[in-house]
Amino acid sequence: MIQRVNPQADFIAIEHEVLDFWKENDIFQKRRNANVGKPKWSFIDGPITANNPMGVHHAWGRTLKDVFNRYKAMDGHELRYQQGFDCQGLWVEIEVEKELGFKSKKEVEEFGIEKFVKMCKARVDKYSAIQTEQSKRLGYWMDWDNSYYTMSDENNYTIWGFLKKLFEDGKIYRGSDVVPWSGRSGTSYSQMEIIEGRKLVTHKAVFVRFPLRDKKNEYILVWTTTPWTLTSNVIAGINGNLDYVKLKASDGSIYYFAQENLEFKRLDKQFKEKKQWIDGVPKLKTIAQIFKERGGYEILGTVKGSDMVGWTYDGPYDKFEAQSETGGFPIVNEKLKEDSSSGKSQHQVVDPGKDNMGSDIVVAGEGTGIVHMAPGCGDIDNKIGKKLGLVNIAPLDSESKFIDKFGWLTGKSATDKETTQAIIDDLKDRDYLVYVEEYPHVYPHCWRSGDELVFRLVDEWYINMDWRDKIKKVVDDINWIPEWGGEREHEWLDNMGDWMISKKRFWGLALPIWTFEDDSYYVVGSKEELKSLAVEGWDEFEGNSPHRPWIDKVKIKHPETGLIGTRVLDVGNPWLDAGIVPFSTLGYNDNKEYWNEWFPGDFVTESFPGQFRNWFYSLLAMSALLEEKAPFKTLLGHALVKAEDGRDMHKSWGNAIWFDDAAEEMGVDVMRWMYASQNPEHNLLFGYHHGDDVR
Repeated sequence: MIQRVNPQADFIAIEHEVLDFWKENDIFQKRRNANVGKPKWSFIDGPITANNPMGVHHAWGRTLKDVFNRYKAMDGHELRYQQGFDCQGLWVEIEVEKELGFKSKKEVEEFGIEKFVKMCKARVDKYSAIQTEQSKRLGYWMDWDNSYYTMSDENNYTIWGFLKKLFEDGKIYRGSDVVPWSGRSGTSYSQMEIIEGRKLVTHKAVFVRFPLRDKKNEYILVWTTTPWTLTSNVIAGINGNLDYVKLKASDGSIYYFAQENLEFKRLDKQFKEKKQWIDGVPKLKTIAQIFKERGGYEILGTVKGSDMVGWTYDGPYDKFEAQSETGGFPIVNEKLKEDSSSGKSQHQVVDPGKDNMGSDIVVAGEGTGIVHMAPGCGDIDNKIGKKLGLVNIAPLDSESKFIDKFGWLTGKSATDKETTQAIIDDLKDRDYLVYVEEYPHVYPHCWRSGDELVFRLVDEWYINMDWRDKIKKVVDDINWIPEWGGEREHEWLDNMGDWMISKKRFWGLALPIWTFEDDSYYVVGSKEELKSLAVEGWDEFEGNSPHRPWIDKVKIKHPETGLIGTRVLDVGNPWLDAGIVPFSTLGYNDNKEYWNEWFPGDFVTESFPGQFRNWFYSLLAMSALLEEKAPFKTLLGHALVKAEDGRDMHKSWGNAIWFDDAAEEMGVDVMRWMYASQNPEHNLLFGYHHGDDVR
């Protein structure tokens, strides 16, 4: 008798039946056994961050990985089927801080680094297990008992070997620089990371007047979106080729600023088109409008920018002790101290010239054509300061709070809106403020915690990347899909700076750098070398992973000078963790025969946006240095998963879809079809309505 077929198939129930069949009959292992000894196809997995349950955006990449692995297996190839978990870094720390109710790095230190690090490890263990089960639900075939973890000893020690080679080549250095800094997390951000956290926000921007010392009642007009940096001003930059207007205000005061800026309609296009604009922010006024509303103005003439060079002025916060500290504050330049140079004494108008791309540093348009510069508070300002021999005044501590010698601001947070308003009120009370406005612009934030960053002068550890041509060479050996991927990687390599590899945090790669009383430093390249050099703390360290706080206890004897050194407390940039996996997971250190069988990888696939300067970059750099080879042959890049309406998915917006919800409502076969049939160059709009169409 013919059975009636139910026309309403229960896809989700069928999926569970298939999963049960695979498990009960050991189908995955049978597939593997059938291909043993056949031509190898090496897939290298970009590790998923083991920090939260999977979202639907994770499932696109994992579906593509599974599809290509299955195809190659059916085509008669032996595969390793190894996937990985990204374990270390600030993203895990922040979630643990949330669990503990902590708001600052200081609270972690008071709680205890060992307890905190153990909680980070436990969180990784918890969510790697959850993601494993979710991936199985997706139908993702992997050797789940052989997953790699970037927190493993092997991964960390292999990075030590990479850094050792750089040290021997003279490429590791310690440098003072102004870098993006999170006061909440108490750490800096690399050039790679800062791009990820840029947000459109509004700041209170101010037009402020600096009194010229030799010209009574005459002022240069500056503009800034970061009023806190005015405390640390050293010079004012102009463009020598521009014409500067000499404007007389209704009260008789005379102002100098770029002639082009008088009637310039700032952000006019953004306001009209409401692109890169924030609702509720009024149209920006021209400088002419500002002075008209103050009673009118009269143009007395113009002066060439080059003729303004050398003018001296008084800064708005010259009464703060820091401005009078010779040599700078708090980091003192001894040569400038001998010259009795201070921020206050160096106040003058300069032409900073052009940047390394040949573009003018000071331009007309936004602002006033006169740029207030604080070498201790800005990246470009700091570079100019080094070139011109200027002092650095660095006002903030690790929590982004003002330090001593900044008067009434000491102890206040630079990113607190109340602090900004207090500075504005103070400038107004002392007749420095000309105008204040709400100004929309893109500004860097922590890409994990979301807090606003500042720029802070700190000591960090860097890799000198003057060997980038080695990396560029291996880029050309790769088959990039789409083809423009290779061009994008070259663009990043052409414009990147040195690689900042240090973070002042707790859970991560312990940088194997020991420093000594003569200001020298030494990089340890392996656990065995560490044991041979150790003179104290080895017994406490042995048996633990190479993480803080256990590794911090080990002191070593310098192999040449005999001095006793301690490890720097910094942890490493987490992209080192993921970039080393073609070596650490394939037995590079202890089984070169196996490594040679599986290296380079045949295939890598990950989301393109961001990875040019993150995972792809670290993979290429580490492989170029260690072997002068590309770590993989073909790279397939895919775009992003967006909401059905094209917006980004965010938990805070309420439009994020968790994998488990979608799997049990839509079904993973529907999801996999959506992912597999999508042109990977284009963003995928994900939602239940689209799922209904596919079904």
